[in-house]
Amino acid sequence: MGFRKKSSKNPPVLSQEFILQNHADLASCVGMFLVLGLMFEGTAEVSIIFLILQHSVIVPAGEEAALGSKTLYYYGVKDLAAVFFYMLVAIIIHATIQEYVLDKISKRMQFTKAKQNKLNESGQFSVFYFVSCIWGTLILISENCLSDPTLLWRAHSHNMMTFQMKFFYISQLAYWFHGFPELYFQKIKKQELPGHLIYIGLHLFHIAGAYLLYLNHLGLLLLVLHYFVELLSHMCGLYYFSDEKYQKGISLWVIVFILGRLVTLIVSLVTVGLHLAGYQIENTDSDAISGNVNVLAAEIAVLSSSCTIQAYITWTLLTVWLQRWVEDSNLQASGGKKKKLVTKGKPSRKGTENGVETLNRVDSPPKRKDKCS
Repeated sequence: MGFRKKSSKNPPVLSQEFILQNHADLASCVGMFLVLGLMFEGTAEVSIIFLILQHSVIVPAGEEAALGSKTLYYYGVKDLAAVFFYMLVAIIIHATIQEYVLDKISKRMQFTKAKQNKLNESGQFSVFYFVSCIWGTLILISENCLSDPTLLWRAHSHNMMTFQMKFFYISQLAYWFHGFPELYFQKIKKQELPGHLIYIGLHLFHIAGAYLLYLNHLGLLLLVLHYFVELLSHMCGLYYFSDEKYQKGISLWVIVFILGRLVTLIVSLVTVGLHLAGYQIENTDSDAISGNVNVLAAEIAVLSSSCTIQAYITWTLLTVWLQRWVEDSNLQASGGKKKKLVTKGKPSRKGTENGVETLNRVDSPPKRKDKCS
């Protein structure tokens, strides 16, 4: 997604063009207004809900050593306020990266509009996926999930989260929610909206599901795997976008993509089988009020959702690559026939259907690149 540059003309205040050009400044004003609310006693109690994570519980002294933290968190309605505030932060960071990094690269390279859109989209997602992978890996290490994989199917005591775990999920929800207003800010075409909405909606559905079902460790591990594959995808796309000689990078991403899907399915099946089912037997008083929502319905929903989405995106990838293979084969076949017609028949003038100029236009790299991107 790109960032609209400010034009020399000043549009009317609060008009659509004014909002599109200054949406990052408006988000900064709202965020600053919430921060300034901490300075006054009458508004501090409201502002603190937006800025600080809520729904915390102090761990008793007897359990403090075992849990390794003085304060744990559970989710609640007040989390929506934190998601809103950090969504404003995501909009500001998005605009900053666009204006001071991507726009300067695009201006220096003198890209076309189509290339600018590709650079903006892959550049923004690459930064987000890279930061999320590093952040998520550090949390997995600090939570001892890599040294003790059984944490994936053992629920945390009292079904609660540490501060860093909850802040990670709040930040993830805020980032993907910020994608909805970005669709308006960037004036996405109506025919492209369904694809963007599905992409954002699937991420929100699975992140919120792991957060609400207290599958924090499992969700974090799957997110890191998914983001790593997506990061490699956008990096390969940028390399191929800059030079079509990097076709091997695309092939490498396909292998990693399929392996990532297989690992995701295996981890999901093992976790559902060992954690959810076993935890339900040990806790027969499963209900959402007590914080234990790992019931049979949750087991079926988690497993079905994981298997369905992995099968869907794998099938989509295979369909796209099969279509590309067929189109490339047709292009090569049609190119061979046209060459024979040019050599056997009379030479045509430039711009005619059977001329060399038309043939070069059909097999030109830009069109083939657009199909791959």
